[in-house]
Amino acid sequence: MTRSTSPDPRGRAPAVLTAIAVLVHSNVFVSIAAASVAVSTMLLVGYPLRPGPVCIVFAVTMFVYSLNRITDVEEDERNVPQRAAFTRRYGRALLVLSVCAYAVAVAVALARGLPRVEFMALPLVVGALYSLFRVKRLFLVKNLLVGASWGVIPLGVCVYFGGDWTVEVAFLAGYVFVMLAVAAVVFDVKDIDGDQKRGIRTVPTEFGPRATRAVAGVVTVAAAAVVVGLVVVGVLPGRYLVLVAFDAYVLGYTVVATPDRGPLFYGFVADGEHLFLALVLLGVEWL
Repeated sequence: MTRSTSPDPRGRAPAVLTAIAVLVHSNVFVSIAAASVAVSTMLLVGYPLRPGPVCIVFAVTMFVYSLNRITDVEEDERNVPQRAAFTRRYGRALLVLSVCAYAVAVAVALARGLPRVEFMALPLVVGALYSLFRVKRLFLVKNLLVGASWGVIPLGVCVYFGGDWTVEVAFLAGYVFVMLAVAAVVFDVKDIDGDQKRGIRTVPTEFGPRATRAVAGVVTVAAAAVVVGLVVVGVLPGRYLVLVAFDAYVLGYTVVATPDRGPLFYGFVADGEHLFLALVLLGVEWL
């Protein structure tokens, strides 16, 4: 009797999970998420959709995160062993590719005479502080640095188009800063065991996952309330109300964030928040 060659639906899930794991561990997915912030900025502020800012943000994010994976591989072996194994096998090749992509982005920016091109050096500073000088070990510094790094994206998109930093742009930058800082705090929940053993102080190690979820949830709800309030008083246009859906997404994964959740929950579901926002905005735009 020969084995049946008909497709087995049960066999598809592992393949899907494997593909997701590759996207997450290779930093491609988080880079797509960062590039999605550029897309959301263009749609919310009213700039035309252009591939330039998207490609630049993607390349820069790949560089910063690929460098961090190399420097943190021993730490990841305790906290995220699957990612550490992936990094040991492919990390250096990905870092080389990301450096090349970053160099191409800088070259294109210089060739096109983009304004404030010196901002392109910022990822080098962030990467050095975060990965080489290990400021991430300082309490809350990592969370604030992550938030600030992503919060710069709306400002960079504005610079790309030669526009002024209006109230809308400034608010979006501050909003992204706050929400990414919240995400970084929630992400630390999965690393409680490893961080405690290595003496790394984070919000979850100091106050526990339950208090962390509560604080993150309060900040997320407060951010949504601020958005609604600013739209009601006319400071922001009505299209910014879509950020409330984003806050609902963040609140959804925050309330179920526990140490036993796998790295794909944090690296795919949680990191997918800005891809979710960009897709919602694109859907609204095309309706």
